[in-house]
Amino acid sequence: MEKDVVIIGAGLTGLTVALLLKNRGLSVAILEKSNRVGGQIQTFHENGFVFESGPNTGASASEEVINLFNVLQPDCEIEFARKESESRWIWKNGQFHPLPNGLWSGIITPLFTFSDKLRILGEPFRKKGKNPDESIAALGARRLGKSFVNYAIDPFLSGVYAGDAETLITRHALPKLYSLEQTYGSFIGGSIKKSCENKRDSRSKTPKGIFSVKGGMENLPKAMQKHIGTENLFLSATGTIVSQNSKNRAWQIECTQNGKGLNFTCRHVITTVGAYALPPLLPFIPYNEIEKISNLRYAPIVQVAVGVKEREELTFSAFGGLVSSKDKEDFLGILFPFSCFDKRCPENGALFSFFMGGTKRVDLTQLSDTEIEEKTVKAFHRMLKFPENKMPDLIKIFRHPNAIPQYEISSEERLKTISELEKKFPGLHIAGNLRDGVGMAHRIIQGTKLANEINQKSHIL
Repeated sequence: MEKDVVIIGAGLTGLTVALLLKNRGLSVAILEKSNRVGGQIQTFHENGFVFESGPNTGASASEEVINLFNVLQPDCEIEFARKESESRWIWKNGQFHPLPNGLWSGIITPLFTFSDKLRILGEPFRKKGKNPDESIAALGARRLGKSFVNYAIDPFLSGVYAGDAETLITRHALPKLYSLEQTYGSFIGGSIKKSCENKRDSRSKTPKGIFSVKGGMENLPKAMQKHIGTENLFLSATGTIVSQNSKNRAWQIECTQNGKGLNFTCRHVITTVGAYALPPLLPFIPYNEIEKISNLRYAPIVQVAVGVKEREELTFSAFGGLVSSKDKEDFLGILFPFSCFDKRCPENGALFSFFMGGTKRVDLTQLSDTEIEEKTVKAFHRMLKFPENKMPDLIKIFRHPNAIPQYEISSEERLKTISELEKKFPGLHIAGNLRDGVGMAHRIIQGTKLANEINQKSHIL
C-alpha cells in the first residue's frame, strides 16, 4: 500500500496527526499494536460510575485543543471542570490543607514555614539562575524556600510526573516556569507581566481550564477514529519494522496483522511509541545513537478507581489532594473527578482516583491486587475520613508500568539526537511523549504542529 504518511501508534499524538492530515487531503495509515485506539486513554462504565484507567483530565485547554474538538463536533464535546477544581489540597501532618491561592491564605497556611513565607515575598527581587540544567527542587529552594519545595512543588510533581523534583530538569519538565525566571526575572513578577500580555493577545480568549470529555475521555479517540476512517487504521499490527529504500528514499514499513503480512510505502513515517520501543522499530539507526533516546526513564503507576453510591455528609470541593514524598505515605495523591465533572457517579455518590508508585516508590507497584486494595481501603478511611463501617462500592485497579516519561538530565542529549536523526533521515519524525510534554494538551499541540509541518512540505513538493 502506498500512503503519504504512515503513523506508528494510535495514541492521542498519532490520531491528531492522522485526522488533520486526512482533512487536508493526504493519505494516511495508522499502525497500532493493540486492538483499540487511544493508548492509555480508556473509560469504563459500571453501576452508575464513569471512571478512567488512564488520564482523568487535560491540564490546560489550548487553541489547538479547542480546534480539535470543533473538528470532531457533534461526535465529541469538551467538558470544562467546575469552579471547585481550582482548589488543590496538600496532605501534611495527617490531614489535607488547601494550597494557598492568595496573600492571606499564604500567610495563614500551615504548609510553609514562617521564614519561607517571608522568603516568598522577596522572590521578585532575587537574581535569576544561570544553570540551564538546574533541577526543579534546586530552583524552587533558591527562589521560594525548602518548605515550598516540600509542600507545593514536590506534591505537584507527584501529580504531573510521579517523579522526583531533585532529578527533573526545569527547562524540560516545566519550561513555562523556567521561562518566567529567564524572561522576566522572577515567578511572581513574570506571572503578572505575562497576564497583562495575555489580555492583549486575542488567543487568550481561548478557554484554558482543566478539561475532560463529556461521557468520558475515551469518547475523544473514538470520535477521532470515526473521522479518520477504519480503513486507515490497522489495529493488532505487530512486529512493525521501518526501513528506507536507498534508491528513492521512500520509507518501507512492514508488520503483521492477524497472521497476514502488510507492507507500506510512504514519504513520511511518524513514530509515537514509547522511547523503549524504538530500537526494534528503527533497526537502521546504530545502537549508540538510538540508545540516547531509548534510555529515557518512565515512572510506573498504579491507579485505583474508588466509588461510593452514598457519600453522606462528606464534601470534596476540590480538584483533589496531593501528597508530599516527605510524609512517607503509600499514595501520590487522590483526585476527585466527581467534583470536577458531571455524571461521573450516582447522584449522591462520589468517585475518586488513587495513585501510587512513581519513581520514588516503584516497590508499591509490585504489590498484589489484594495488598493494593487493602492499602486503598485504609486510605479511604484515614485520608478521606469515611467511617470505618463504610466500604467502597467500587474498586478497580489499573497498572501502568511505563506511565510517565521523566524529563531528567538526559533530556538535552535525547532531544539533540532526535533532531540530528530527523535531519539525517528526511521524512522520519520521532514524536510522542518522549518530548514536548506529557499531558493531553501537549499531545494535541505536538500532533497539530507536526501535521502543519508535513502538510507544508507536501505542498512544496
